[in-house]
Amino acid sequence: MMQCDFSDVGEALRKCLFIGMVMLLLASAHAPLWAKDDQILAAQDLSEMSIEDLMNMEITSAGKKAQKLSEAAAAVFVITQEDIRRSGATSIPEMLRMVPGLEVARNDADIWAVSSRGFNGRLANKLLVLMDGRSVYTPLYSGVFWDLQDTVLDDVERIEVIRGPGATLWGANAVNGVINIITKHARDTTGGLASVTAGSEEREGAFRLGGKIGAATYFRMYAKNFKRDSGIDEDGQDTYDAWDHLRSGFRIDSGQGDDQLTVQGDAYTGEEGQTVVIPNLMPPYAQTFNETITARGGNLITRWRRIISTTSELSLQFYYDRTELFTTLLNDRRNTYDLDLQHSFSLGERQGIIWGLGYRRTSDNITNSFGASFDPEKRRDTLTSAFVQDDITLVKDRLRLTLGTKFEHNDYTGRELQPNGRILWTPKENHSVWAAVSRAVRTPSRAEHDAFLVSQVLPPGYIQAYPLPVVIAMQGDDSFDSEELNAYELGYRFQPLEQLAVDIATFYNDYDKLRTITTGDPYLVTGLMPYVVVPVLAGNDMKGHTYGAEVAVDWRVMDWWKLQGAFTYTQMRLDEPDDATTTSPGLSNGETPHQQYSLRSTLNPHRDVDFDLWVRHVSRLPDQDVKAYTTLDVRFAYRPVAGIEISLVGQNLLSRSHEEFSPEIVDTMPSEVERSAYGKLTWKF
Repeated sequence: MMQCDFSDVGEALRKCLFIGMVMLLLASAHAPLWAKDDQILAAQDLSEMSIEDLMNMEITSAGKKAQKLSEAAAAVFVITQEDIRRSGATSIPEMLRMVPGLEVARNDADIWAVSSRGFNGRLANKLLVLMDGRSVYTPLYSGVFWDLQDTVLDDVERIEVIRGPGATLWGANAVNGVINIITKHARDTTGGLASVTAGSEEREGAFRLGGKIGAATYFRMYAKNFKRDSGIDEDGQDTYDAWDHLRSGFRIDSGQGDDQLTVQGDAYTGEEGQTVVIPNLMPPYAQTFNETITARGGNLITRWRRIISTTSELSLQFYYDRTELFTTLLNDRRNTYDLDLQHSFSLGERQGIIWGLGYRRTSDNITNSFGASFDPEKRRDTLTSAFVQDDITLVKDRLRLTLGTKFEHNDYTGRELQPNGRILWTPKENHSVWAAVSRAVRTPSRAEHDAFLVSQVLPPGYIQAYPLPVVIAMQGDDSFDSEELNAYELGYRFQPLEQLAVDIATFYNDYDKLRTITTGDPYLVTGLMPYVVVPVLAGNDMKGHTYGAEVAVDWRVMDWWKLQGAFTYTQMRLDEPDDATTTSPGLSNGETPHQQYSLRSTLNPHRDVDFDLWVRHVSRLPDQDVKAYTTLDVRFAYRPVAGIEISLVGQNLLSRSHEEFSPEIVDTMPSEVERSAYGKLTWKF
């Protein structure tokens, strides 16, 4: 039974969340919190927007400032709120399947492998993910715990996805892409929302209440519980990987005119299962059992924005993040403090400059076990950074050059420099060509530097030279260096017809110092139970390159019918060194699908009726023995009265189940993605 206990999340966070809630409740005594503001215009339904309007949608992730999508010199894809609602997806990773260039696969009911342009895996480490400007990357392994990234999906305004390096603006680890999940301003969520989802594989309940406090202050509060049943193995038997999470949070937006302030926070707790194989020194030298992983944590963000003039803007953001993860192998308690200052201004009519400073401090406390240990158990790391980027208009409305660089200092590799140059050419209206050259690095993780991970224990005599048990263990190395990328991109966006838009991006990525694993010299560990360790050491001995193309097509066939297609082609060519016994997970030519297709059809046969189809195809992963698969999702929704929507969704309808990815590093039992269906009732009041 899940216990919703936040007592260990952190005293400071709990106090801030409590004070925020009390402020909102006190304000409710003076204002009808559930009433909508009559002066706020309802957001335009994106299903009714023209193709030109969608191309001119405002984004912020590509340049860390507001700009039109059509004017971004980068491979950008935006998942709108309308896309989220009509996709039928119930989690953020599942929505990302519609993005060209992204690889999304489920390991089991609660674990995803998500990457951009290759190098996928549960521990994928070359993709930076943000939620409202807060990085959710974990220094533990330089990746993302996707099962912990959630909110009320109706409150997500859009998800901006940048394929390709974003290191100049966002820093190290934004190597192959950046995903920025942006929630709505509190003024856009006044009123109430309640939704209930129930189906063959999952159940969810969500509640959100928003309102107005004073002349220019808005708020919302939410709570959400999500449960997903366990999957099945290749024989159709149930696996032990059910998922159950509870979260709540708030957001306050205040200010009008020149000064704006946002304060928001979340807290969560949850449990999820997995069947894991744990090596040990006693016969039979490995134990397979079902474990329940507990995760809890929270965050608090404060963001202040000052409009100095029509050409100058200043912003300051601070966030605190607490995560706690409890598994059989290790327990990880982590605190992150981050401060970010940013200033943009113009020099005349043809030059716009944006610069910023950043400071981040991360401290952890890891409880070790025989199977996984870190030395030292406690560590504190700091990251300082500065960036500058200059947008130069060479020919008005026709040619723009962007130059910039990021300077960083971290406690693992010291100084890092990540420059980029981009150019955008608009030969005529509704046509733009862009090109970019960038450098990015992926700095070492805590595991690569300090970890000792036992992968196998061999019994005495299994290797004739060793009469003692032999422990095969992946061992971190403090000489492990940053992985490096030089990226070359070329893209073309055009609108040949009023109802049709096409976005093409191509890339060639040249990698150096990629992670490899080599066998070191055996050594003896003495004690009550002596054993021999054969270390498998992390190194930087691989080079390689990837290349490919990504196409997104948006076609409004009729006013009531829209088609959205995506195609991805990716090739990897990695040069394995002669002295490497094996490459790391994700560093294999056969672990990336060479081709992916996606086609979404959204129809509105009646204003109050939606009928949506989504077909996807993913080619095989030969190195993982995962076959190609094709899926079909169907959604039907009906709005009988204003504020009520009833929807029925069927997912993965073409087969009983299919496998998408295999375990890595930690030996767990994978499960297959099953055919499923659910119904959802949403009430907005």
